[in-house]
Amino acid sequence: MANKRDIDNARKNRLELIKAGFTRRDLVRMGLITSAGFLIAKDGLSSRAWAFRHGGGDDGHAATSPPTRAFIEPLPILQVKQPVASLDPAPTIAPNTAAGEGRTVSHQALAAFPPVKLYQVTQKEGQVSMSPDLPPQTIWGYDGMSPGPVYHARYGEPILVRNVNNLPADNGGFGNNTVTTHLHNGHTPSESDGFPCYFFRPGQFYDHHYPIVLAGFTDPQFAATHGDVRESLSTLFYHDHRIDFTAQNVYKGLFGQFLLFNDHDTGDETTGFRLPSGEFDVPMMFADRVFDPNTGRLFFDLFNLDGILGDKFLVNGKVQPFFQVHPRRYRLRWTNAGPSRWQQFFLTDVNNLSANNRFWQIANDGNLLPAPVQVSSVELGVAERADVIIDFSQFKPGQSIYLENRLEQNDGRGPTGNVLAAGQGNLVLRFDVVLPAVADNSQDPATARFYDLPPIDISNAVTRTFKFERGNGQWQVNGRFADCNVNRFTAKQNSTEVWTLVNNSGGWMHPIHIHFEEHRILSRNGAPPPLAVERTRKDVVQLHHNETVQIFFRFRDFTGRYPMHCHNMVHEDHAMMALWSIEPNGDTNPQP
Repeated sequence: MANKRDIDNARKNRLELIKAGFTRRDLVRMGLITSAGFLIAKDGLSSRAWAFRHGGGDDGHAATSPPTRAFIEPLPILQVKQPVASLDPAPTIAPNTAAGEGRTVSHQALAAFPPVKLYQVTQKEGQVSMSPDLPPQTIWGYDGMSPGPVYHARYGEPILVRNVNNLPADNGGFGNNTVTTHLHNGHTPSESDGFPCYFFRPGQFYDHHYPIVLAGFTDPQFAATHGDVRESLSTLFYHDHRIDFTAQNVYKGLFGQFLLFNDHDTGDETTGFRLPSGEFDVPMMFADRVFDPNTGRLFFDLFNLDGILGDKFLVNGKVQPFFQVHPRRYRLRWTNAGPSRWQQFFLTDVNNLSANNRFWQIANDGNLLPAPVQVSSVELGVAERADVIIDFSQFKPGQSIYLENRLEQNDGRGPTGNVLAAGQGNLVLRFDVVLPAVADNSQDPATARFYDLPPIDISNAVTRTFKFERGNGQWQVNGRFADCNVNRFTAKQNSTEVWTLVNNSGGWMHPIHIHFEEHRILSRNGAPPPLAVERTRKDVVQLHHNETVQIFFRFRDFTGRYPMHCHNMVHEDHAMMALWSIEPNGDTNPQP
């Protein structure tokens, strides 16, 4: 059995490798990782290997954060990002490299969709308090905040966001200061998507142009509406997507929410779909983290080989906060920001554990469902989102209700499949129904209806198969790792495709994200998806143990390079990602 000194020494040496900026691929090339994915049996480096060699099992990887108290600080409300009057230098179609822009590809839609709002956001170091029982944490954040500010955008109002890289040379233990920002689920031209290989350096800026336009706007049948209104999006999020370092940079704080509105989902509960609005429309970003047991500082260990699970649960950057609410309906926008934990949220009354407290799910990922679905829980893989409506008038004045994750997960491989009993999971947030009664002009979800689903036509679809596998101590797509210099396949612009996703990785589960457009799940293991909330548009698909999922795709409007990848961010970085493109002429390679 490895003793504590061996484990501490091994951990220290591993963290030196992370601080130096090595990736798992570097360690494989250096001969420090075995084909099974473990560090070599070298004393002073791998306590896992040492323990196995000496007949033990303690690898020093368990989450061991210092103790913290729960529900003693309020839920932070994310700051809304405000536009600026102008940018200097002014945005240009071609990359303005002379002025310090890190972009290398011209904007393909800036002239067609000139921005009506301009923003500037700076990636920089910041100091935040995640718990009064922990020291101040050094994070990397958008405008120095984590989560970053929330954007409010409207269809028909294109925007441009200038990202300024002001990150330090010293990463303080982990992270890579060359960055690229991905607007997750945006219908966005490739050069503004946050493509993992389009990263830029400290001292540079990068202009992201978001047309904020409906998919299908180039299709003549949708000319009058400037795209298919059934493709409207609502809750997106943004995060760093630097190839090989997404997990480290997001873990360090580079993520935030981005909300879209239109003439139906208006942001005003007296109009359109009449969804709760203003202070009753609340973004909530969930993350789990580990803090060093000796220093209390944020701790990242690249050698949690399956994925990192934290033992501290953050909502909007705070460990287990409370949220005081009025007895009325709220729209809560839930995002699982990872890096590796799956969540299944229930409303738990600790004084009545047998109570089945139901609520309404109105959106899956960035897409409103055709109609609300009443549920007892919502399951979220990493990067999945769900908009829910909870009516707190169903609870007694002064009552507290807890948001509890009851999905059992012991390591980064994925959930065990066991849903814990009420009160046996992780209580991540406490709702306190203590504020006075106020007017509620929102519509009863029981009678609400949203967008119809677009039709599916697979008659001319190109078919492809992607196997998500494990090999050489890392994760692969069709037997290969991500490579910025390799384009796996090309989809034809304005075409349709059917993809078969196969989980060949054994005991691991993968939340798979494909950039650019949403997909529709056609089948799971040959049968229609069993959950009503999955029979809609999505941008992340859960790929369970030994499962085969078939999905339908469209590729409209824009061209350029995009990725598909596992959104367990540790898997994504090492290196379960495939890079592909959309062009006027595509290929029909069935297994890229």
